[in-house]
Amino acid sequence: MTYCLGMRTKFGVVLIADTRTNAGIDNISNFRKLHTLIETPDRMVVCASAGSLSTTQTMLSLLEEGLDPRDPADERRTVASMPSMFRVVSLVGEALMLARREVARAVSGTSINSDVSLLVGGRIGDGPMALFLVYSEGNFIECLPDCPFAQVGELKYGKPILDRTLNWDTSLEEAVKVGLLSFDATMRSNLSVGLPLDLIVIPEDRSEWIVQRRLDESDGYLRKLSSDWGRLMNDAREQIDAPDFMTASCSTS
Repeated sequence: MTYCLGMRTKFGVVLIADTRTNAGIDNISNFRKLHTLIETPDRMVVCASAGSLSTTQTMLSLLEEGLDPRDPADERRTVASMPSMFRVVSLVGEALMLARREVARAVSGTSINSDVSLLVGGRIGDGPMALFLVYSEGNFIECLPDCPFAQVGELKYGKPILDRTLNWDTSLEEAVKVGLLSFDATMRSNLSVGLPLDLIVIPEDRSEWIVQRRLDESDGYLRKLSSDWGRLMNDAREQIDAPDFMTASCSTS
């Protein structure tokens, strides 16, 4: 299992992914799930993947080589040649579909699952920044102001805090904090999601730095965030009134 989170606010895009993979309780390892598809002065596109590692690696190889052109006279289609984020995510969806079919044929007759879900975010040239959720079949939806985040993998434990606190006007600093709290909740409830975490922040303002970071057990901020959050939740719980029907004066009928 894995957990990947993408957040899109008016200030930019944040993607976070864990690195734990397992094929049973005695076969746990770490693989990078946050991938940079392209990083040049005029374009930055990243993706986070949850699902089959074989399918993911096949898809990444297809994108690196380029997909067959629509017209035999044209060049192969790559992320570098796409004119917009919509065209990029369409290309990624097509590559995912091809990779999934290829892996599914190879594992036909077994119980191995070849499905993969993706988060794809970034910007192309002067075009708008965008974040997409790509399904295993290759189709996709875009994160818009009324729903500024998307998740793949083990999403249920980390979703409540996102629903309550994240919105289109959230700053990137707050988005990163909320995102890490979402991971903290997930890692406490599901041991198949774990450190290190890979993080990338792409600001809407092109004059600001792109932040790329790996957070592991030794990261001081991550440890403090987890400790402070646990303490503050207990403080908040103590301040909420107890249910009045539990008092001795209440009727038991």
